[in-house]
Amino acid sequence: MILVNLTGENGKTHLQELVKNAQKNSDFVGFIGGPPCPDFSVGGKNRGKSGENGKLSDAYIELICQQKPDFFVFENVKGLWSTKKHRAFYEEMKRKLYRYGYIITERLINSIEYGVPQDRYRIILIGFRCNLLKDKGFDINYTQVIPENIFPWEKYVLYPQNQVFSYPWPQTNTFVENSQIDCPDGIPKELTVEYWFRQNNVVSHPNSEHYFQPRAGLVKFEKVAEGDDGKKSYKRLHRWRYSPTACYGNNEVHLHPYKVRRLSVAEALAIQSLPKKFALPSNMTLTHLKKVIQVLLNFYMVTICLFMVKNPMIGNHQEKE
Repeated sequence: MILVNLTGENGKTHLQELVKNAQKNSDFVGFIGGPPCPDFSVGGKNRGKSGENGKLSDAYIELICQQKPDFFVFENVKGLWSTKKHRAFYEEMKRKLYRYGYIITERLINSIEYGVPQDRYRIILIGFRCNLLKDKGFDINYTQVIPENIFPWEKYVLYPQNQVFSYPWPQTNTFVENSQIDCPDGIPKELTVEYWFRQNNVVSHPNSEHYFQPRAGLVKFEKVAEGDDGKKSYKRLHRWRYSPTACYGNNEVHLHPYKVRRLSVAEALAIQSLPKKFALPSNMTLTHLKKVIQVLLNFYMVTICLFMVKNPMIGNHQEKE
């Protein structure tokens, strides 16, 4: 793994070379990124654009404007879009993208809509170089924003929110270590924590033994009911329900549904919808593993964004023949 400071002059030059090399092998090159979110998160530091993490969102947009990729995907927490002072910064970034010739589309999505076993809201901003779309023959008569009914957001929704949250999801069960509970009827099993644990065979995964050992508090672990995830911390997931927004490390402790411990790295990756074969290096410290997991985009969401980027128009707004 090579770490490069892309905001420095050497980093900008290095990135420019990477883009040029990519363009030799492809006629469609883009940036996909989700800058760190704690400064915009409702439950985070809330320092906004002036925070150390908040500045990275502006840096990412600046890199897009400098390097002018054909498309970009920007992902961040709901707070950037829904909180008044952060929304002003978000709109400022969009205006900058307009000035640099990008046409955009945006949507506040929930990962569960697209098959990820999490109740996880995120603002997704996708942009294309306007000239590129025209060069490819798209008949567009708008200059800044692709109308929501034109871009295929709805096409890839598998579980509309008004339906998915109305299923008879189980609430809580008394915690019993290694207990057996059958999947209840009437719910989509593929959106549950246990389904993804089994799908990814987390017990045999290379990261199955990587989890934080509590210095104290095992008794507290045992007292939290399965499915009691309403607190800020010490949330125990329910095996037959979707997870709250996945979190690994820091003060937000997520507990295994039927084990007296926190989630393992393997289990956190499964909830993030990463493929079974995806594993993190075993020589990484838990602190570094935590940071990597925190910034991983949902695998399904990345895939779906790429599908939408490759097929940006629907209905009567197709490419000209």
